[in-house]
Amino acid sequence: MDSQLLKYLQNHITDRRQELFKEVLAKRTRHFTVVTEDVYQLHNTSAVMRTCDVFGIQDLHVVEEKLGKRVDREIAMGAQKWVSLNRYDSIASCMENLKSQDYQLIATTPHNESTILHEFDVTKKSAFFFGKEREGLSDTVLNNADGYLKIPMYGFTESLNISVSAAIILQDVVTRLKQSDIDWQLSKEEKYEIELLWTKNTLKSSEEIIKRYQEQKKQ
Repeated sequence: MDSQLLKYLQNHITDRRQELFKEVLAKRTRHFTVVTEDVYQLHNTSAVMRTCDVFGIQDLHVVEEKLGKRVDREIAMGAQKWVSLNRYDSIASCMENLKSQDYQLIATTPHNESTILHEFDVTKKSAFFFGKEREGLSDTVLNNADGYLKIPMYGFTESLNISVSAAIILQDVVTRLKQSDIDWQLSKEEKYEIELLWTKNTLKSSEEIIKRYQEQKKQ
């Protein structure tokens, strides 16, 4: 962890921006994360990314198994600078990766014997899976999920837009998480790594600045 590099880069951003980074990092979490599976409408992926940023979710996992790598065509109004995007070409590899990080896999679906949102146990480290706009989640996710979650609905319509669903779920679980005694914050090392990344993303010529820093270190 090269703390001197971060200090060097911080010379090129305002004190207010540095303070803002620390304020936001103090509210960031990896206790929850979000997965989108083959979401067709690009604006929905972008909206989910913005939702993650708004509610302090650091990581978004995007599976592009059937549709190919299309996320690059539309970026989420700057949110890509602040949310860590993890991309996969298969749902199986995504699920395996999250399991290795001790996440329970939660499929969001109005079907199955789903837990109602306000009854969901926020103490467990959870990855929330959101599926395609019409078809929903794949059988792979539904058959291998550790649990199911649904938003209570009282009208004729059975489903919500994916970005709306993500916002409702995250607002609820994050609010309850922060009212709990769970240690949900990032570690010191994680905060440093993310602050370094955010600082780099803020600077237009970060590569040149880092190169100068490395040259100075050799002298």
